[in-house]
Amino acid sequence: MASGFTGFRHEALDFLIELGLNNDRAWFRPRKGEYEALLKLPLEALCVTLGDELARRGIPLRADERSPFRIYRDVRFSRDKAPYKTNLGASFPWTGEGGGVGGYLHVAPGASSVGGGMFHPSPARLAAWRNAVVRDRAGVRAAVGDSAFSAVFGAVHAETSLKRAPAGFDPADPDSDLLRLKDVIFGRTLADGEVLDPGLPARIAEDLAASLPVMRYLAALPGLEAGSPAWLR
Repeated sequence: MASGFTGFRHEALDFLIELGLNNDRAWFRPRKGEYEALLKLPLEALCVTLGDELARRGIPLRADERSPFRIYRDVRFSRDKAPYKTNLGASFPWTGEGGGVGGYLHVAPGASSVGGGMFHPSPARLAAWRNAVVRDRAGVRAAVGDSAFSAVFGAVHAETSLKRAPAGFDPADPDSDLLRLKDVIFGRTLADGEVLDPGLPARIAEDLAASLPVMRYLAALPGLEAGSPAWLR
């Protein structure tokens, strides 16, 4: 079990920068112990501490030692054969009613963020979202326009969106921006200073609390398939 989170050291971000410049096994292997001390173990501790924060606030997301992603890239089907990720990542699956959504933490020098949502949903789930946009317009707008959510995350977006409204939907629909989404995700940038702060778990929990109107709406959508992941990255 990881001990309590006491913050990342400045050297942790420096390590990721150097890894980006030397992304090969010959460089990494003799520095694996350094990676574990600076990045792996602190991230595990952060997730365990975050789990306590989420439980204390009644936020139905799971964060624990299983949350971090491995540093190793899956290069089997990729042209890029660099063996290591140059960032840290962790996912926090939804544990409330419904599912298929979650929170996400991304740590990279100058490019860290916290967010979540519904990432790469099944066709049935994406269809359910688009139908909800048209048939429950007030409900969707209440969720994505919630004042606390908007103050932290701004608006929902997608990794990729259609250029025009999907087939069967009015191209002139007033909510065409929502209909064109292929994911329904959100996030906010974390400054390096926030990443290095021992109070980061409480900050993440506070941010994820603001996402609950959107998360709850998405989690309740029909079309959830058995075994659907909460977050894919």
